[in-house]
Amino acid sequence: GKGEVSYDKLNHEHMVRARAEKVARVTEDIPPSEVFGPEKGELLVVGWGGTYGAIHGAVRRAVDKGGSVAQLHIRYMNPLPPDLGDILKRYKTILVTEVNTGQLRFLIRSKFLVDAIGLNKVQGHPFSVEDVLHKIEMLLGTNK
Repeated sequence: GKGEVSYDKLNHEHMVRARAEKVARVTEDIPPSEVFGPEKGELLVVGWGGTYGAIHGAVRRAVDKGGSVAQLHIRYMNPLPPDLGDILKRYKTILVTEVNTGQLRFLIRSKFLVDAIGLNKVQGHPFSVEDVLHKIEMLLGTNK
């Protein structure tokens, strides 16, 4: 080709497959996911981007109080970490905390068929440790 756009169906299919293979190869370079807290238990709080600090503070406080809760911070969205499915299975409840309408939660629910719960803020305000801790305690039944 001389750089023109090709509308050939076979070429399009080839490009789609090539892109999918490229994405699949990236997964080989993704380091193992790090879970903070117990490696299995009642609750896993999943976040990405700017939610790290609030989730980490809340999970740390809940763990200090004896809560069965852990944190997983996702650094790669496409492709998702190859070990994500195995990690999700080790917890009874999955809470996805994100500052938007829940794209990651939808992704996790559809790809891993996990009934993930969402904690969302769409106004663009960051989460506080208290916001996340309140939800953790609600889900663990420890907010007495």
